[in-house]
Amino acid sequence: MKEKGKIKLGISIGDLNGIGCEVALKTFLDSRMMEFCTPVIFASNKTVSQQKNDLGLNISFHGIRDAAQAVEGKVNIVNVWKEVPKIEFGKATEEGGKYAIKSLRAAVNALKTDKIDVLVTAPINKNNIQADDFKFPGHTDFLAQELQGESLMFMVANSLRVGLLTDHIAVKDVAEAITPKLVRDKVETMVKSLKMDFGIRRPKIALLGINPHSGDNGTIGEEDDKILKPTVQELFNKGILAYGPYSADSFFGSNSHQNFDAVLAAYHDQGLIPFKTLSFGKGVNYTAGLAKVRTSPDHGTAYEIAGKGEADESSFKEAVFTAMQVLRNRSEYEELNKNPLQKQKTKKAS
Repeated sequence: MKEKGKIKLGISIGDLNGIGCEVALKTFLDSRMMEFCTPVIFASNKTVSQQKNDLGLNISFHGIRDAAQAVEGKVNIVNVWKEVPKIEFGKATEEGGKYAIKSLRAAVNALKTDKIDVLVTAPINKNNIQADDFKFPGHTDFLAQELQGESLMFMVANSLRVGLLTDHIAVKDVAEAITPKLVRDKVETMVKSLKMDFGIRRPKIALLGINPHSGDNGTIGEEDDKILKPTVQELFNKGILAYGPYSADSFFGSNSHQNFDAVLAAYHDQGLIPFKTLSFGKGVNYTAGLAKVRTSPDHGTAYEIAGKGEADESSFKEAVFTAMQVLRNRSEYEELNKNPLQKQKTKKAS
């Protein structure tokens, strides 16, 4: 964990034809951000120069060959490539995806080797990133392979926190994918994250039903009665404050989510539609359960406004602050949970 100096905050650049570079640079136009962290962007001097010129952004940066060379008080650019890729704002191109993955791989390697402390990922296009050596539907799945732990897609905005039992899979496959083991694993990962990353001592978690009206006692599907209800009861009996399943259609509209520290949705849109409706522009996608800290803004590549200078950096800035706060919370949690006998020995020795 970080002990000396400012937090080194790595940034993968995302799709070059989207708004990733724009929101990252706009975040650090405010020099006060340098008081909190040292930004390290994984791309190239030429690519970032082209982007800032095209967007009319007045920001200077410092080119380096390795993240370990990052200088405090400057926007650092790790030169991952020497060539000049073609930028076509607003278009999903093979080249755009290729360099998004080059940036991501370099950033993750730096994270694994402690050359950066946390990672914020700019948006990618899930289609054009596919390649022979990269067959993942998104960041979360790739990071789950590269970093230790059990990953959980966790959307956070202040006290609103929504996790997903299943994330980037087709709706037709959701019910079959949800098993008692999956429910147990995701709930336990969520509980650990709420304690360690968000400082909540006794987290309360609500699970949303798989089927409309949570199956209506088997009238609209049996998965809720056969899988969710008994597993939730099992978790509760173990001392985990898990409740549900609740009918998803009225849960957020009735403000029931305010009674819980987090909500675990059955599938992607069940959780993300209400989350983004309530918090769009302020939300953060956090990958919980991993050995390292990674966040992302709650929006995509936004091709429709790419290159126009219209992108709002608010969510990206929130992702930066969330990553730093989670790192601090983890450090505090580890300090508080060190072996008390070891602490006592240290006190006596001094």
